Amino acid sequence: MAATAHAPSRPAPGAPASTRHFSTKDRILGAAEELFAQFGFTGTSLRQVTSRAAVNIAAVNYHFGSKENLVNEVFRRRMDDMSAHRLAALKAAVERSPGELEPILAAFVEPALAIAQDKHGGAAFVRMVARAYAEKNDSLRRFLSDHYGHVLREFARAIAAAVPELSKEELYWRLDFLAGALTYAMADFGLIKRPAGVTEAAHRERAARELIRFAAAGFKS
Repeated sequence: MAATAHAPSRPAPGAPASTRHFSTKDRILGAAEELFAQFGFTGTSLRQVTSRAAVNIAAVNYHFGSKENLVNEVFRRRMDDMSAHRLAALKAAVERSPGELEPILAAFVEPALAIAQDKHGGAAFVRMVARAYAEKNDSLRRFLSDHYGHVLREFARAIAAAVPELSKEELYWRLDFLAGALTYAMADFGLIKRPAGVTEAAHRERAARELIRFAAAGFKS
């Protein structure tokens, strides 16, 4: 992607070029994630992003080219890592516990809940995911389907092998419900709040166990 006529914001003098470019790009992504979580995708302007990131509009154009691409890249920087963890955990679960449903569901649930614990923007990303469910954004949905649909298909195949009596339609309905329940659990919207004296990590582990048990019962019924 070619740079615009105006140079992007200048990095600190003396820093290596690769580090400086990463720093500017990462600041933009972090600012966009926070603003998209707070105001939504249509409710956030590029001017707000540049102000929050302390860069000029040319820096956004240089690194992303458009607001649509910026939205996609905000998702990509966390979804790539989460997808890799999910697929690695799925492979291990199938090899270690062939035919068992719960380890497959754990491979799907636990990497997502781990993001919610990330102190560096995890909460903002979770709120942004909730926004993606609530707002009609065909471009974003197409991007997510094109880049991460294969992950859901891998899990669908594994679940189908563990619960062969389910029809394909039933399987995808229940997988869709699991994804919705997981998003709800990640956002911590529910009635069950973290008790005093219980760490965030322990609370998330409990949430994962309960969701896996709940989902397993739904797939097996």
